[in-house]
Amino acid sequence: MDETDFKILKILQAKARIPNVEVARKIGMAPSAVLERIKKLEARGIISGYEMRVNPAHFNRSMIAFIKIQTRPAMAGKAARHLSRFETFQEIHYIAGDDCLLAKVRIRDGAELEKILTDTIGSMAEVECTRSALVISTYKESAAFPLPDSLPQE
Repeated sequence: MDETDFKILKILQAKARIPNVEVARKIGMAPSAVLERIKKLEARGIISGYEMRVNPAHFNRSMIAFIKIQTRPAMAGKAARHLSRFETFQEIHYIAGDDCLLAKVRIRDGAELEKILTDTIGSMAEVECTRSALVISTYKESAAFPLPDSLPQE
């Protein structure tokens, strides 16, 4: 990756749907050259995908819960792989501390959370206990992370 690729990444992270022509104009390149660079960044796994964000309120999915899951020793990976198959789970992280996994779910209501806790997670032999936190308000939610001002030197 060179400085031009890095500029493209910063532009795309700020606005993923920006037309290639506009990216090309911003960095002073031909649109075809920008497209070729983007395809190479995708092929190398530097760009891992594009995702549309749907407003969850329109689909009665406004409630967010974070679930800390404690598993039996050495069973976190198996539990995480199992839970990853369910679309309700937006994120599953292996974490340090007393708990093993941290999961994020978007749900309709408390009844749906109860079903997840009892039927989906509670039925797993790997799981010892769970603790949940319901989100009252969300002030920021993003998959973006800060990129440095310039390309890091290797």
